[in-house]
Amino acid sequence: MANIYTNAKVDLTTTNATTLYTAPSNSRAIVKSLLVSNDAGSAATITATLTNAASAVFNLFNVKSIASNTAVQLLSEPLVLLESEILKVTASDANELHVVASILEINRD
Repeated sequence: MANIYTNAKVDLTTTNATTLYTAPSNSRAIVKSLLVSNDAGSAATITATLTNAASAVFNLFNVKSIASNTAVQLLSEPLVLLESEILKVTASDANELHVVASILEINRD
């Protein structure tokens, strides 16, 4: 069993749901941090969802406002992802938000 420290990052250039991270099929993942930065002159919103192995979608943050030229830490506690679960983010406006997740993968092999 190995612990792998990694991060996932995305520049939200569209308003489509964008995959930020997918837990490996042989690992659980602990998302320690989910940081969103707005580098635009106007506020934007972000929606974060978790899709499980049965393709059910769960809202983590729904239309969370991010003020202009600020960064916001979304998680106050770690988030556990099971095998193959998907963390997706959606911006209200293109080319304004960047998202970085700090992750610990716990490999079961």
